Amino acid sequence: MDVIELLPRLHLLRFPVGQAYLWHDDAELTLIDAGTIGYGRAVADAITALGRAPEDVRRVVLTHFHEDHVGAAGEFAALSGAEVLAHPLDAPFVRGERPGPPPRFEEWELPIHAEAVRQLPEGPPRPPSSVTEVTDGDVLGFGGGAHVVHVPGHTDGSIALFLPAEGVLFTGDTVASADGIPMPGVFNLDRQQLLASVRRLAGLGAEVACFGHGDPVMSGAAAALRSIVEAPGQPTGTPASR
Repeated sequence: MDVIELLPRLHLLRFPVGQAYLWHDDAELTLIDAGTIGYGRAVADAITALGRAPEDVRRVVLTHFHEDHVGAAGEFAALSGAEVLAHPLDAPFVRGERPGPPPRFEEWELPIHAEAVRQLPEGPPRPPSSVTEVTDGDVLGFGGGAHVVHVPGHTDGSIALFLPAEGVLFTGDTVASADGIPMPGVFNLDRQQLLASVRRLAGLGAEVACFGHGDPVMSGAAAALRSIVEAPGQPTGTPASR
């Protein structure tokens, strides 16, 4: 796992598949997504290496239920005592009550998905002992007020988080990037619904956009997101597995 400082208050945690983000407030930390199965201890150790304690993580906000984002959530929550949050439509899958619906793959996505699955750790995830449900319009107590934005399409309960005071947007897998260029997320339940969600995110006016896969956009994010919905078409690249 790689740990990369993006901003003084923001680190990217990069896993073999997907990535998470650690937001630093003075008194507490917030983890956005949690990585794949088996990485709970690695995340805790990375936080310690940054000079903070895993117990400083007040909450783990999950952007959606896919295993590369929630796989380590239960393990890390047990280590840290952090509260785990998810949208009501995805929370049953995060809790392990039943399996979530599979994506509706486009033909060109199948080999990409097969490669991603090959890199995922084996074994069932450890579900969190409890999940707090959050929904569109909720404001969470980090980053000067983090607005929950419901962005269905990738999954029914996908959420983004926007920090207006900081200009930072966490898109989950609604948006990815390939070769540094933003693109619509892949492996979706409803691609047209996802594109409508991207339009909504583009209208938020973010300066920085952090994706579930691929390098973040560190300036001019709103314009970069608008470029996706103005000419969505077939992607010219594929989102980085890392």
